[in-house]
Amino acid sequence: MGFAVMSLTEAAAARVKAIVENSATEAMGVRVGIKKGGCAGMEYTIDLVTEPHAKDDLIERDGARVWIEPSAVLYLLGTQMDYETTTLRAGFTFHNPNQTSACGCGESVELKAADLALLAREQGAAAVSN
Repeated sequence: MGFAVMSLTEAAAARVKAIVENSATEAMGVRVGIKKGGCAGMEYTIDLVTEPHAKDDLIERDGARVWIEPSAVLYLLGTQMDYETTTLRAGFTFHNPNQTSACGCGESVELKAADLALLAREQGAAAVSN
């Protein structure tokens, strides 16, 4: 059994579906990736998907589809994608166990690659307890 790259909250799934439904293109979902940038070194990217790439990982929840760029997988393992609305902003948030720091404005993060040996041990321990 493989690792779940990322999970979606109910709010994130609902927002992805709304974005796709209101898109002027024939969007099928969104693609999440990371790129170098911002004061902390990396930024999350979210783009509409009209044609999935064969090597992308696909996550689905409640009819919402999110593809993960292959280059981002090691940095996103175990991440939960959420959508929140506050007094000052509304947007997707990422609760990422691989994040080591973030800038003050919250627009960029520092990420380390996931520890696959640790994930394997945790998954093995969870399987034994079930």
